[in-house]
Amino acid sequence: MVQPAYLKQGDKVAIIATARKISQEELQAAVTFLEGYGLSAVFGKHLFAVDNQYAGTDSQRAEDLQWALDDAEIKAVFVARGGYGTVRLMEAVSFDGFLKSPKWIVGYSDITVLHNVIHRLGVETLHATMPINFHKHEEATRSMMQALMGGLNYTTAMPHPLNRKGKASGEMVGGNLSLIYSLSGTKYDIDTAGKVLFIEDLDEYLYHIDRMMMQLKLSGKLERLSGLVVGGMTDMKDNLVPFGKTAEEIILDAVKEYPFPVCFHFPAGHIDKNMALYLGRKTKLEVHADSVSLSYE
Repeated sequence: MVQPAYLKQGDKVAIIATARKISQEELQAAVTFLEGYGLSAVFGKHLFAVDNQYAGTDSQRAEDLQWALDDAEIKAVFVARGGYGTVRLMEAVSFDGFLKSPKWIVGYSDITVLHNVIHRLGVETLHATMPINFHKHEEATRSMMQALMGGLNYTTAMPHPLNRKGKASGEMVGGNLSLIYSLSGTKYDIDTAGKVLFIEDLDEYLYHIDRMMMQLKLSGKLERLSGLVVGGMTDMKDNLVPFGKTAEEIILDAVKEYPFPVCFHFPAGHIDKNMALYLGRKTKLEVHADSVSLSYE
């Protein structure tokens, strides 16, 4: 995998919005934060455009994404927020310029689309908090900057009663479960064989979690994993007739026949403490009875 160059003082970074709309007021604190690290934040031309819930029309958002991918002076691309809409842009952009001058793509949630696409192109990306959330958790935002500047070596998690002990290594892939599921069978689908898969989700019905895990299982994405890391399964919903299992129990049931280690409640995803994860980088997962660690090789 190609590793983009780490950031240094004086670098230009782009802020764009590929999904939900955002205001300049909502971004001011993030711009100040980035400037505090000596970075120069440049806005996409249509960053504050509005088209119903989107940050402008598909063509406007695609234009900003294409600019950020192509401009060799831009060393990292921060997607302002998630929501929905990134997948609508994929057929309208080219990654040829990006591959000539790879840069960090930073975000989570709906940005899983970009993570998956770029992983298939052989370039590392960063699953991390986004500008609209920089203020929510100092440690999470600091981990993002450590990662972008080359100082993130490992992340730890608290033990969980459903964890399955063991050690695993492999490239880390994944992101938001719903987005991984939605890309299955498309040319943007990811190969998980021999890799450490990270999943997280928000505001889903429990039976939806089961359906998505069954899809991953039936499509062969689970059987050849090296390890499974489960982040926040946040604000899960149930029907009037209960499903009968938590999201964590559903996930564990889907992989019960496979031997790889599994950890739950890893501090990443739709939670305030959304710690940064290198996607595409060789990762070592260690799950013990009293500790969990994720380090980079």
